[in-house]
Amino acid sequence: MLVKPRTESDKLKIYRSLHARMNLCDHHKQYFYNLQKGYEGEVIFDSLTEKLECESLILNDLQLRSNNSSFQIDSSLIQETFYLFEIKHFGGDYYYQADNFYTMTGVKIQNPLHQLNRCESLLSQLLLKNGYNIPIQPWVVFVNPHFTLYQAPKDKPILFPSQIDQFMNKLNTFSGKPNGRAFKLAELLVSLHSSEDPYAELPKYEFGQLKKGIMCKACGALLTSISEENLSCSRCSATESVEPAVLRSIYELKLLFPDEKITTNLVQEWCHVINSQKRINRILIKNFKAVGDKRWRYYE
Repeated sequence: MLVKPRTESDKLKIYRSLHARMNLCDHHKQYFYNLQKGYEGEVIFDSLTEKLECESLILNDLQLRSNNSSFQIDSSLIQETFYLFEIKHFGGDYYYQADNFYTMTGVKIQNPLHQLNRCESLLSQLLLKNGYNIPIQPWVVFVNPHFTLYQAPKDKPILFPSQIDQFMNKLNTFSGKPNGRAFKLAELLVSLHSSEDPYAELPKYEFGQLKKGIMCKACGALLTSISEENLSCSRCSATESVEPAVLRSIYELKLLFPDEKITTNLVQEWCHVINSQKRINRILIKNFKAVGDKRWRYYE
């Protein structure tokens, strides 16, 4: 049973928009790629847990606090045991040495086992504080089939791509059902979840410096042309009706500039390819509440 579904974070949406509309520095560009790749890996794992036939409670993407420290649980599953999953979408060749992970060029990267240990410790303290003494089984799960870890330790809680199906089959052998206490635990964790601030650690940007246009819903390009009823992307040839495309752009604009008032002129400038103010105005009137009169009118 899916108790808490996964949704794409506002921070990832913001970075995707900025990546399309400005030149990010290497640091922020790499941060965006890592965010996107991590989310894709989590979605891959979700597609596997969704197919489980056993009675389990599944909670995705929990942001929690324990002992004044924040920690994130990529995915968790409650049976008689609390399964804690740290999902990694690494691709390529790595090696393990002296309790560290390295690329094949010798660059040390953050050890996901250390992340997992920290998460397990903080979760255990949080559960005990709230009266739950349930065994926790933590795992780092590598979902990318093109990942290889040389000199991999045999005594660490690691699931490699070739082992995931067997692990899911093992979970499916659970014949019990979650009791009322398990449901209360799941409800508690959802209630303690706090969304990450999407505006922390963003690159600086202003409305005037960003490229204007409607992003293609398929590939994210701004290279679009418009016909009477549809927008078409010159990069990937995807098409979309004008109204939903404009609405997507308005929500994108509001996410990037939450304090900005949505006006017909602002939306037309942002969308760029829509030449008719009347068309923009009709979409706004249909989907939003008008506030104010004439030249001072905006929509919310």
